[in-house]
This record gives sequence, structure tokens and C-alpha cells, in this order.
Amino acid sequence: MRIRAALLILTLVLAGTVAGERPVAGALPRAYNGLAATPPMGWNDYNAYGLEVTEALIERTADAMVANGMRDAGYAYVTIDDGWMAAGRDAAGNLRPDPARFPHGIAAVAGYVHARGLKLGLYADAGLRTCGGLAGSLGHERADAALFAAWGVDYLKYDNCYAGPGCDQVDCPGGRAAPARERYAAMRDALLATGRPIVFSLCAWGTEDVARWGAGYGNLWRTTGDISPTYASMLSIFRQTVGLDSRAGPGGWNDPDMLQVGNGMTAVEDRAELTLWAALGAPLIAGTDLVRAGPDTLALLTNRAVIAVDQDPLGRVAREVSAAGGRHVLARPLSGGDVAVVLFNETGTTATIGTTAEAVGASPGPHRLTDLWAGTSTTTGGDIEATVPPHGALLYRVAA
Repeated sequence: MRIRAALLILTLVLAGTVAGERPVAGALPRAYNGLAATPPMGWNDYNAYGLEVTEALIERTADAMVANGMRDAGYAYVTIDDGWMAAGRDAAGNLRPDPARFPHGIAAVAGYVHARGLKLGLYADAGLRTCGGLAGSLGHERADAALFAAWGVDYLKYDNCYAGPGCDQVDCPGGRAAPARERYAAMRDALLATGRPIVFSLCAWGTEDVARWGAGYGNLWRTTGDISPTYASMLSIFRQTVGLDSRAGPGGWNDPDMLQVGNGMTAVEDRAELTLWAALGAPLIAGTDLVRAGPDTLALLTNRAVIAVDQDPLGRVAREVSAAGGRHVLARPLSGGDVAVVLFNETGTTATIGTTAEAVGASPGPHRLTDLWAGTSTTTGGDIEATVPPHGALLYRVAA
């Protein structure tokens, strides 16, 4: 396994770096591990539970994802975030799960999740400690990666707290940390060396211009700080991510953080977040309590037409066509020649937003305009216009 992984690394290094990037020592091209051809979809416990994660919670959530249709809609990863570890490593220097929270161990949880047709994600940190103060992986990358692979982990979320010697604070102000690229490269190579396919999520909060170089290091990279369950937070994160369309594509995706759908925004704002994340080709990682999620939340999360935009195999993400006065038009080319169009009203008053088929890159001629939330279709000669409620977003599929 390790020999094959080493040969893969060499082959990909010789193949070059991401188009448009200057070669960076240690960098690999996009899709270096053959994973995440489309943005990952799944669930993570942190938004709803913080550090209070347990084995029972993960297993209940996996069962819920099967029962409520999320698995069949494409949500594959059940991710254990920070809080799963014991206070320190064992006598051999290995990470160990908290015996009270995970009495049967991570491998047993992986087996439970896998038996339900899902995959297991796990959290670790590139620094001295996790953001919750538990053991980080700095200096232990090979051993930790081998352990994750042995446990059956399919996805690693790798955080960026306590980022090196002398960094005794969570975010290490003053730039004293070793460059994030060096720490992420160490874990990237360690994961490849295990021979197990593990999606690698870089949780570097948008620092160090990660969108410029992330494609050589992971399958997705956070573009911003943490999201909160408020419209203001969601809007800020959208604004920081929308201009990064040239950085994303099959194997490597901009990550504007987990979805806050179901966590306190209005229904209109929840729908806007899903609309924008789908257009941006963002990972769709639900962050709400799925065991207790209501039918309206689940209907949003499992809308197949919206998911199809996010998961479109062409892998091109939305560009901003216009944004005057907080009235945004986004256009995303889709496979087969269709175009996904978003009309987003960030303002607090109802607004009419319009564009044309030509402006969004659609082919000439009459077009079928399908509202992917309402499921209705109309025909247009070229104009695309609608009245959009405050904080709302409409998502259309434009087809010749």
C-alpha cells in the first residue's frame, strides 16, 4: 500500500501543479487522491452540539439520515468533530477516544455507519492542540493517519488551532506559526501513505490565501472563519467566497463552512443559504440536529433539483454577473449546456431582480426556465426576472 501511495505522489508531482499557479514545493495537482469529483455531502455535529459529541449521537444520526431520505439524496459523510478524544495520548503516543463518550471506540462507530451505507468523517488538528484543547497531530501525522485508516475513517476535517511551537493561543496571532501549507502537506502525505481513500478537508478559516494553494493539499478548504446561525454571518461568508470561482473544480472545492439550515434563521434565509451554496459548488454539510429536524428543514436539505446543481459533474461554479444595490445575479454553467441562475436579494426590502439569457451565458433562442424550489417551468425569449423577498434567493435552471 505504501509503495503504491509513494508512486502516486511521484506521478502526480511530475504531472505539474494547478493550472495558473506557480509551482510550490511539495504541492500536488488538483484531485491528487482521486476523490471529491463533486463537492462532498454529509453531516457534522459541531454546529448543533459543539464539543458534546458521543458515540450514541453519531449512531442515532446515521439512522436518521437513512430514515429521513438524506442518505438517498446524496449525503454520505457522518463526521465526528472536535471533542471525541481523551485528554491525552496513550502510553504509546497514540490518540485515543474518550472512553465515556466513545466506549466502543471509533472503529466500532465506523462499522455502524458503514453498515448503513454511509461514510465516517473525523476531526483532528494541524497544531499542538485541537481548538477544544485536546491533542493535536503536529509531529504525529504519520501515526495518526495510520490510526485513522485502521479505524475505517473516510474523511478527515483538519483544523488549524495552536499552530506550532510558541503558539499557545487558539489562533496564534502575530504570525508565529509555521506556514499552514507545511502542516497540511505533512498530513496530506501521511494520508496518501496509508493507501486508504480519505477525503481531506482543510479547515484553515481562509487564512494565508488558502484558496490559491489549497487544491494541491486537500479536497476542500475553508474560505472564511466559522459560520453562525444568523443571516448576517451567512451573508458575510457568501461575500467572501463568491469571487473565488476560478479556484474550485473537480477534486478541490471552496468551503464556506457547514450549513446552518434548521438552526435559527428564517425559512427564507435557510433556502437562500442552500441556494447560494449549491451555486457556489460548496460542500453540503448539514449542521443541524437531524434526529429532531422537522419536515420543512428536511424538505430543503433533500431537494433533488437543487442538489443536482451543487453536484453537477461539469464542476464549474457560479460567477457573479451583477450585484448592484445588493441585488445579486449568479450564473453557473452546467453539464449538457444548461445554466443555473440565482437571483439573490441581500437587502431588507422586496426587490425586482433581472438579467438576460445572454448575460448568464445561455445559448441563443427561447429557453425553458425551471424554478428549482417551486418545481414550475415557464418559457422565456431571453429575459429572466422575478420579485425576490428580503434575504431571499431564487434558483432557476435555464435550458434551451
